[in-house]
Amino acid sequence: MCSPQESGMNSLSARMLTRNRSLGPRAGPRGCGEEPAPPRRGEAAAEARKSHSPVKRRRKAQRLCVAYEGSDSEKGEKAEPLKVPVWEPQDWQQQLVNIRAMRSEKDAPVDHLGVEHCYDSSAPPKVRRYQVLLSLMLSSQTKDQVTAGAMQRLRAQGLTVDSILQTDDATLGKLIYPVGFWRSKVKYIKQTSTILQQRYGGDIPASVAELVALPGVGPKMAHLAMAVAWGTVSGIAVDTHVHRIANRLRWTKKATKSPEETRAALEEWLPRELWHEINGLLVGFGQQTCLPVRPRCQACLNQALCPAAQGL
Repeated sequence: MCSPQESGMNSLSARMLTRNRSLGPRAGPRGCGEEPAPPRRGEAAAEARKSHSPVKRRRKAQRLCVAYEGSDSEKGEKAEPLKVPVWEPQDWQQQLVNIRAMRSEKDAPVDHLGVEHCYDSSAPPKVRRYQVLLSLMLSSQTKDQVTAGAMQRLRAQGLTVDSILQTDDATLGKLIYPVGFWRSKVKYIKQTSTILQQRYGGDIPASVAELVALPGVGPKMAHLAMAVAWGTVSGIAVDTHVHRIANRLRWTKKATKSPEETRAALEEWLPRELWHEINGLLVGFGQQTCLPVRPRCQACLNQALCPAAQGL
């Protein structure tokens, strides 16, 4: 027979055993010397599949970087424009070097009698510029020797806007004869001198557009006047010599029919720093070597490089 104390302890043990059974075999804490309950059949199969299946790793996402061109304000400076390839003649640089070598003596008529040598260097600037323009008007279709002679005779009479306007047409014609088209030039000189006196105070215009608007002044004269009288390179001065040589050397993308067309073709590709040099260089070369008729190809350093020489 149990005592009341033993009876209470037995009741407590019975209640704890009943609670543990109701929670199931896996609800209790592991450890304390107890073995874990064996897994059920379905759970064991699932665990086996997990242990033998390959582990899938998550692929690391790659970051795509896209670079955008910054705007002008972001860069802090202007973006350079896209450079378009420019046509240029074959061997032109070597041809130019050879022409410079052939012209190194500077002994062509243009070197001593050209427009740079026809005006009075001691005259006031305004008078000098007028004389430059007048010598250019006389030089059209005229050899440098003839132009220089006419300018000497005019300067001996006092070559200014006022003196020309006070000279009658017959006397002016005798002074400039035998320049080419001397009668027409007498008329152009008088008309231009009147305009210069009325509109420019006896000076000459300082732009190509205003210069070519004067009677008897063409584009070649205007560009040379800008260079010699004003010290400004406004374009390439192309006369018959430059026109002829540029086409013989194939310095134009296609054959040109006029000096003005040649000027536009040359300015498309020839570096601007060469524009001032090219007129005097080619004019003298045309006077001495690359003559209009019977060019002296045998004495030319460009004989092997000149397309025109190959056909002669």
